[in-house]
Amino acid sequence: MGATITSPCVGLCSTTLGDRVCRGCQRGDDEICDWFGLSAAERAERMAELDALREAVAGRFLRLVDAECLEAQLERHRIRVRPEQPPLSRAVELLRVGRERIRDLARYGLAPRAAFADLEASELHARLSLALTDAAEQRRAGLSRTP
Repeated sequence: MGATITSPCVGLCSTTLGDRVCRGCQRGDDEICDWFGLSAAERAERMAELDALREAVAGRFLRLVDAECLEAQLERHRIRVRPEQPPLSRAVELLRVGRERIRDLARYGLAPRAAFADLEASELHARLSLALTDAAEQRRAGLSRTP
């Protein structure tokens, strides 16, 4: 039996709806198609790039206040994350899954940045998602220019 191939897929592939960049994992459609053809090292490098992208964008909207609390909530809600996945990248998944149920981010080990303090979790997620899509589009454009 072959080794399991790690993927950033979160089961929400919007490329099937015509998006050039997936709203779930932030990979470009060509990157998704080519994923299984990449070497393990190339996949690991891409995963690190995607985590860094999520961390950077999420950091504009959120602060990590309590890493243990965040981990406990991810486990409680059975949100799958990778061991090497950074906290704010994990927080993106938490917001995606729990955006309609989360009332107090502090209970999840997170705090909104001051500019977003008055937003409900669902609106915060919507803005974060839009910013992630924009950043992922820029990343995709950079990848397509790479020889």
